[in-house]
Amino acid sequence: MSKPPDLPLLAQLYHCMARIRAFENAAETLSQGGVSAYNKTADGSAKVRGPLHLSTGQEAVAAGVCLQLQVQDYITSTHRGHGHTLAKGADLTRMMCELFGKASGFNGGKGGSMHIADFSVGMLGANGVVAAGLPIAVGAAHAIKLQQRPHVTVCFFGDGATNRGPFLEALNWARIHTLPVLFVCEDNRWSATTASAPMIAGPGAAARSESLGIEAVQVDGNDVWAVYQAAALCLQAVRGGQGPRLLHALTYRVKGHVSVDPALYRDPAEVEAALRLDPMARARDAYLAAGGALADLQALDAQADDEVAQAVQRADTAPWPLADAAYTDVQTTGEGQWF
Repeated sequence: MSKPPDLPLLAQLYHCMARIRAFENAAETLSQGGVSAYNKTADGSAKVRGPLHLSTGQEAVAAGVCLQLQVQDYITSTHRGHGHTLAKGADLTRMMCELFGKASGFNGGKGGSMHIADFSVGMLGANGVVAAGLPIAVGAAHAIKLQQRPHVTVCFFGDGATNRGPFLEALNWARIHTLPVLFVCEDNRWSATTASAPMIAGPGAAARSESLGIEAVQVDGNDVWAVYQAAALCLQAVRGGQGPRLLHALTYRVKGHVSVDPALYRDPAEVEAALRLDPMARARDAYLAAGGALADLQALDAQADDEVAQAVQRADTAPWPLADAAYTDVQTTGEGQWF
């Protein structure tokens, strides 16, 4: 049964979403080039280079799930992972530095957007390979169980990942070993430039999960309070030793596949309808309906914008990696092994 929103908690959720939205808006602008409030160089060249997959419009899923996690809990993410990373507590400025390719980024400026990771807060990594985070999450959850630690792993993945082998393999392993993992399907309706629904047989992620004996809950992924409550019930079961659970969050990807993709393959009416269900606006309405003041949320918006603006400025002036850094963090199979 749904509980009425708790004002302080709803404000915290809103602030998390506002930080994600502000970060994504800035990163999008900085990747497209042109002179703007964030990019004031004379030639307007792009500051953020390489593929940039935005999570704009999906903030409620990241906030509603991650704000109930402990530092020692793990998450794995997708190629669209900025929101999960920020919600888990990673440093916003260091992530912006990584997008700029600077030495002070999480990966020394060498990983970029799709390889963000911060082990210090349990963020085990974004991943450029669809569905690749699923087996990583299950491995982390198995380690937690073997070490008898009271923590959990949360695995974020998109609807497109349900059609790849690692989805079935990961859920099967988690179920037979009763692992402490929550699978979160961030169903944004699109797989790159292809609508997901015609490519997914059957009812979707929740039904596939239940076919393996893993209880699943479907939730409106644009309603942050609903996500928070549904995730709380799932996490309570996982932490209680009842094995894995799956949360199927229905949301929408309002931007193109990458930041420079105008997504002209989509029906404008579909996008317009999705924008009317914007999770930020819905969280704002819920806060006001519960008796909160609009000025409170406006202050949180301003705080988020200011934090992102400062991060952009610091990233712009941060040092580039040294040339020698190209030879570090490189996997080796052992000297002379293949000769």
